[in-house]
Amino acid sequence: MKFTLVTVAGFATVANAFSNSAFMGKTSITQAAKSTSQLDMKYKVAVVGGGPSGACAAEIFAQEKGIETVMFERKLDNAKPCGGAIPLCMVGEFKIPETVVDRKVRRMNLVSPNGVEVDIGSTLQADEYIGMCRREIMDKYLRDRAIEYGAECIQALVTNIDVPADHKTNDKSRYTISYSEFKEGSAAGVPGSMEVDLIIGADGANSRVAKAMDAGQYNFAIAFQERIKISDEKMAFYEEMAEMYVGDDVSPDFYGWVFPKYDHVGVGTGTVVNRPAIKQYQKAIRDRAGDKIAGGKIIKVEAHPIPEHYRPRRIQGRMCLVGDAAGYVTKCSGEGIYFAAKSGRMAAEEIVKLMEGGTRLPTQEDMEKTYLAKYDKAYGPTYAVLDILQKVFYSNNGAREAFVELCNSKYVQQVTFDSYLYKRVQGNNPLDDLKLLGETIGCLIKGYANAKPDAVFSNPVESQKRL
Repeated sequence: MKFTLVTVAGFATVANAFSNSAFMGKTSITQAAKSTSQLDMKYKVAVVGGGPSGACAAEIFAQEKGIETVMFERKLDNAKPCGGAIPLCMVGEFKIPETVVDRKVRRMNLVSPNGVEVDIGSTLQADEYIGMCRREIMDKYLRDRAIEYGAECIQALVTNIDVPADHKTNDKSRYTISYSEFKEGSAAGVPGSMEVDLIIGADGANSRVAKAMDAGQYNFAIAFQERIKISDEKMAFYEEMAEMYVGDDVSPDFYGWVFPKYDHVGVGTGTVVNRPAIKQYQKAIRDRAGDKIAGGKIIKVEAHPIPEHYRPRRIQGRMCLVGDAAGYVTKCSGEGIYFAAKSGRMAAEEIVKLMEGGTRLPTQEDMEKTYLAKYDKAYGPTYAVLDILQKVFYSNNGAREAFVELCNSKYVQQVTFDSYLYKRVQGNNPLDDLKLLGETIGCLIKGYANAKPDAVFSNPVESQKRL
């Protein structure tokens, strides 16, 4: 459904132009018409992608009177392959209602390569939890909210973006977006095109906007997930429980998961270094979960590329990347939903300020000094720390055994949950940090001594592929 926004100010100006006072003094009919045109003029912003990053960006733009907002989404019932975990801070910050959260996870069962289990979550308060969502439900809610604020949503696949040669220096040059719009009865879609003044690329790992702006390549993981319907008796185990399995059998550089949803569990894994073996790792996570999901029916199979690091370029001219398109997924945890929504909202908020009520367009330098600088300052350290942790603890089975043992520590659990739930460090204790360093070294020594060796694999050609 398309919405046409007409400002009351526009009507008022037209009415005044033909009133008696309009013909008095020095104001001519030509001047009045020119004034009317200026008030009615709006800059047009295209948000390509209607997931959390795109929807949250469109919501901000749509509330600005001087901006016309169009959001493109290829598939309105899209269910992105995703664990679907969101931190508690996102529920409050983005006003996510209870109806969107399927489960409130308060315990995590962490399982080592040798089968050692650690139950974490005892440090959580009664009102703290990790939200588990289905992406098709959450994405639709965020998208519908943007539409309610006035964003126009077009169900279409963006096929091409024509970038004018002078788009960095001439604010009157416009981008032309070509797309194939979904229509009932049309298998191929109906072609269309639109000129816009600014583009937000929120279209995921295979971003068309990133290609148009020559944003560069990045390495990527393949995430694979099966939605499995299990009996009510087995589902009761996952009422407030999620599971993480580590070991080179389920992933040589990540983890496998069993996350509870409304009436099923999402069972999946991911890898960067050995993508061709993803189905082998998926079978292993099913085997590791064992009787807990035995007899379940697979109701959906999903796979999707996940970015491994920032794009080399995230802004060019008046084109700006957010979410997966920009590469905002953390190492170690693989979290991307919150950072997608946050980057979309932050980019839009900064750009709206720069546009000064729709009276000007921001430059590339403007956006780099505001949106990019603020995002990197706020979250750059998080990406760096989690990158280090992944390299230390997910590199081999010995390190994975040590990681699971360390999670027995209440201090580790407290810091981990505080960092995840609230996206900030909760004032670590230097003495406890020093003690933790000693425990880490001890656990690593023990883990390497007791761990089973990692399987050897080789994929020299496929491992060089980039998005």
